[in-house]
Amino acid sequence: MDPARDRSISRRCWLLAGMALPLSLASGQSGLSVFYDGQSLRPVAPSLHFLSGKALERLKDADTVVFVASLQLYAIDNSVPLGQKVGKFVVSYDILEEKFKAVITESAERSRSDMTASQAEAWCLDSLALSAAGLAPDRPFYLRLEMRAAGPKEQFSNVMADPVRAFIELLSRKAGPGEQHWGPLDSRPLRLTDLVRVPGPGARTG
Repeated sequence: MDPARDRSISRRCWLLAGMALPLSLASGQSGLSVFYDGQSLRPVAPSLHFLSGKALERLKDADTVVFVASLQLYAIDNSVPLGQKVGKFVVSYDILEEKFKAVITESAERSRSDMTASQAEAWCLDSLALSAAGLAPDRPFYLRLEMRAAGPKEQFSNVMADPVRAFIELLSRKAGPGEQHWGPLDSRPLRLTDLVRVPGPGARTG
């Protein structure tokens, strides 16, 4: 069997799959979906519940938990990401109200409180929106999402100061005590020309 021929067939399969998705919400088998608002690609992962397990236990013990996430844009025919967005979410929990608060630090800090777990998760992921500028409308691509919860001892050091470097360091080793790891989650092959534009930021997180 010719390995080069196999790679060629595999690539054609990805390309054909990408062309067969005229959807505004394109779901991957992993649960990663995409909303396109005409400018940015926004990840949606209804099956990803990071406010759970050890992280949720810490939150209910009145601890604050830091999550670091990465969204990468890949062309089907390229192993090097065309774009990447790394985000840091600082989440706390109101025990009396049973509601979550999340703080997102970018160029300007944003926060939202009084959210359910699903609302907080969706709101945090929405901040990972990747610009689609420069991406050819007919070029097949996919998105990859990874997330890590920082452990209690490290979250207020490197993670707080530099989320990009911290994310790389977190993924380079096994999860330690109190840490959780989700992903990678990949979307199906997509093309901008097949994605119907939907309302802008926050339209699905309310």
